Amino acid sequence: MLDVATLGGLFFAAFVAATLLPMGSEAALVALLLAETHAPWLLIAVAGIGNVAGSAVNWAFGRSIERFRDRRWFPADAASLDRAQGWYRRWGRWSLLLSWVPVIGDPLAVIAGVMRERFVPFLVVVAIAKVGRYLVVAAFTLGWA
Repeated sequence: MLDVATLGGLFFAAFVAATLLPMGSEAALVALLLAETHAPWLLIAVAGIGNVAGSAVNWAFGRSIERFRDRRWFPADAASLDRAQGWYRRWGRWSLLLSWVPVIGDPLAVIAGVMRERFVPFLVVVAIAKVGRYLVVAAFTLGWA
């Protein structure tokens, strides 16, 4: 039961960290890596899957939110949204390699949805970025680097 709670907690932290809600998941991963109670590959996989799933929620949000862009409560003004779309048009899906970066990564996933990026290529590029980040965190934590 402890394993389910531990791994579920890591998944939840990674998932929420990838949405627009403010949260980090690296500290949870580092703590579990240092505890040495689970294989590093398992922890990296659980965190990666959770983080990619959270980005997929952002992508889906982006697919449905643009129709509300003229509403007062919309989270970005028209100029900001147009600027972000222009940036995404210029760099395309490869900009999603920055989806791991705090502050800009989560909105990138939303803009990918707004721009109608196909889901499978979105998932592949985001997974490379997110799992890559966790691999680097694990490498530094465990002295692999």
